[in-house]
Amino acid sequence: MTPSLPTAAQPPTGQQAASPEAANQSAVACCAPLSVRALTTDQAVNLAPAFKALGDPVRLRLMSMIASVPEACVCDLASAFDLSGPTISHHLKVLRDAGLVESDRRATWVWYRARPEAFRQLGALLAPPADPPPTRN
Repeated sequence: MTPSLPTAAQPPTGQQAASPEAANQSAVACCAPLSVRALTTDQAVNLAPAFKALGDPVRLRLMSMIASVPEACVCDLASAFDLSGPTISHHLKVLRDAGLVESDRRATWVWYRARPEAFRQLGALLAPPADPPPTRN
């Protein structure tokens, strides 16, 4: 029988569980850090809905279409998919609720715009540090 690996909640036998802060302080960097600093709990809670919304292929495509132009009409967005109008509306509502897009109703159509601040926040998290330390060979 193969022994199971310890989980984050269960330290290996004979070892004390360390706090995340202590684990980060005692870790030796083997390569350039992936980000400037780790997210706080509040930051993670605020950003998670945006990443969850973008985790769906249809919503990711919709978002790329909206972000590629100053404004996009729902009529143009819907015609790019082989999905019903209510399904497209649902996906756009998820993007709107996640804070990724804004919308305005004009006559019978709804127009969508990307929210640049939301993308700055996501980009800041995903961007590597400006001047990463040299890596060891």
